[in-house]
Amino acid sequence: MYILNQSTNIVAGIRVVFNILKPFLYGALIAYILAPMCNRMDERFLKWFPNATEKQKKGMKFLSIAIAVIFAVTVVVLLIILILPQVWDSTVRLIRILPARLSYANHMIDQLLKDQPELQKFFNHFSSQIESGLNDILSANSSTMQTIQGIVNNITVQLIEVLSVFKNMFLGFLIAVYLLASRKLFGAQAKLLLYGIFPNKWAKIIEEEVRYTDKMFNGFFVGKIIDSAIIGLICFAGTTLLGFESAAFISVVIGVTNIIPFFGPFIGAIPCALLLLLGTHPWDALYFLIFIVILQQIDGNIIGPKILGNTTGVSSFWVLFSILLFGGLWGIVGMVIAVPLFGVIYDIVRKLTARGLERNQREDILQEYNEEFHEKKEEAKKKSSPSVSDKVNKWINEYINKNVNDK
Repeated sequence: MYILNQSTNIVAGIRVVFNILKPFLYGALIAYILAPMCNRMDERFLKWFPNATEKQKKGMKFLSIAIAVIFAVTVVVLLIILILPQVWDSTVRLIRILPARLSYANHMIDQLLKDQPELQKFFNHFSSQIESGLNDILSANSSTMQTIQGIVNNITVQLIEVLSVFKNMFLGFLIAVYLLASRKLFGAQAKLLLYGIFPNKWAKIIEEEVRYTDKMFNGFFVGKIIDSAIIGLICFAGTTLLGFESAAFISVVIGVTNIIPFFGPFIGAIPCALLLLLGTHPWDALYFLIFIVILQQIDGNIIGPKILGNTTGVSSFWVLFSILLFGGLWGIVGMVIAVPLFGVIYDIVRKLTARGLERNQREDILQEYNEEFHEKKEEAKKKSSPSVSDKVNKWINEYINKNVNDK
């Protein structure tokens, strides 16, 4: 009862701690994304220099971390350079062209409703209500200085938030370097802590599930980033050839939002289409939407399966369910992590169900289920060539076996 009464204070305290630890969370995320690249480069350096001394190995380790971090920083800087000028130009153009577009739309509506007096009367009443509402908003701040002060305050708040994000990203990259340099040590310490707290049986189960979670998230994110980069490049080539305005900005938006499964293409395409609709050639918005539909069909049927394969083992229905569930709980972040997170939950439920059936001596039900729904899929999966994500997972498992299990 006391916890329920203090729930507001507890949530507020968690938010304060979360905001304080944001740079560490940024650093952990960056390190997690860059770790496979560092592991791969470590393996390459050891193959090229098998007789390297311990000091040289430390130098090669530092070099792989430096290359990975420099690569990540370069990508972030290039994205910012591509996005910010385009956003500024689009905003200025929108402010300049919006009155003319609204006047043109009003004229077209008047022409369409010229022979429909009832509809025209309704439209005039609706537009007058909007106008009166705007006048009420403006009259609430009769002083021009108060209005300007409100605008300046809003801009200041937004600027502070943007600067806070950049500060957290900068600190995050510094923290990521330390995490990457000590990743083997942290892995070994986590294993000691796990087996020191839990009995061997539960420690092995938890270790197995943690490895599966790492495999699921790493394989999904690496594959999705590669897939989104390819889609962004194809989008840039297509929008450039079709002569669309702000081709680079549109391609970055489409590539970044493509990381979100299922809804990502729509989230990115709608604002880009609106931007083109308010541009010099409004019909480009329709051509762009047709192009995006074709591009997403190519991605969903050719590029995506080739890169990702069946990484999560989750059906389309559960993909949609997980995105709606976790997206509703955690917004855009929830939509990004929804599929691998639900894949982990699905795997835990599957294992618990299998153990329950074994305990109740009903393995025959599981056998019938596998024969009817899964054996054909498994055979088809064995015949198909391994995807990029499968290869990444194989590298991760080999690295864990070499560097963690041996310790």
